[in-house]
Amino acid sequence: MTSELRLAFAHPEERARATQPGDPHDRISLRDHVVEVEIGAFQPERGKTQRVRFNVVVDVRPHDAARDDDVDKILSYDTITDAIEAELSAERLNLLETLAERVAERILLAPLALRCFVRIEKLDRGPGALGVEIARSSEGMPRLAEEIGADDAPHPLVVFLSNDAIASDRLSAWLDALESDGRPVIFAVGPADVPAPQSGAAAAQRRIDLLAIEQNAWVLAGRDRRCVVVETRTEFDWAMRHGRITVWAPSKLVLDAVEPPSAQPRDAVALAGWFAGQMHARELLCVGAPAPTGASVPVETAPLDAATLV
Repeated sequence: MTSELRLAFAHPEERARATQPGDPHDRISLRDHVVEVEIGAFQPERGKTQRVRFNVVVDVRPHDAARDDDVDKILSYDTITDAIEAELSAERLNLLETLAERVAERILLAPLALRCFVRIEKLDRGPGALGVEIARSSEGMPRLAEEIGADDAPHPLVVFLSNDAIASDRLSAWLDALESDGRPVIFAVGPADVPAPQSGAAAAQRRIDLLAIEQNAWVLAGRDRRCVVVETRTEFDWAMRHGRITVWAPSKLVLDAVEPPSAQPRDAVALAGWFAGQMHARELLCVGAPAPTGASVPVETAPLDAATLV
């Protein structure tokens, strides 16, 4: 029991040696890599950074890089630091468990990587280091979107509907045409035409305005059962790959963005332009609303009396 307790708090490299299955392998490690990042599920952790420490050990397949002194044949230390940087830059996360899983998954995409130990600790949340540790194997590891390839990733049509468009008698016909077209479609909306509650705190008002948009997303969903309200990238990816029509609920993606949109929720069309860029949309179509300025994707407009949106 004493040795098990000591091993439980040992460095991941010692843990890796103690749990080495079969023949021993070479390994590379990153020790005590500290970065400042915004992460955490609790409200006091939002809007500020905290120190997070990474310790990573990777078992690697046999290779002859040492014999040839060939840097191109090794699993580079940069593979570890790049994986950490990529996942921290992808989106704001709530859980260390999620971050550890994604870092391990990305490292294990490297052809030489066999097994990965990842320990991540928050250094500023308590009297000690608070963290998680996981061990993952390359066997059966699912592929990341980057490995699948950008050409295989869905490029949806994002359609912004004004409130008049949501209430239009043509809505069902528009949905019929979009559904038969077969390409992925995501609807975005603004708040309803009713005053939202007001707060003197900017952060609180931002959340109120985002929730007002989400309420209107549910209004659209209530008009046609094919419109499914979605808030996460995982749900969007699944829906797009299965030909489902979705409606964007913006709070999570906006609040968790590493680089939040400059557009405020009250400028819903501009916010939809930001979202279209985040989703690598092929186009943003504004129905009954003016085109936003500065969108990173092509923008078109359609009148309320348009017979079709495709």
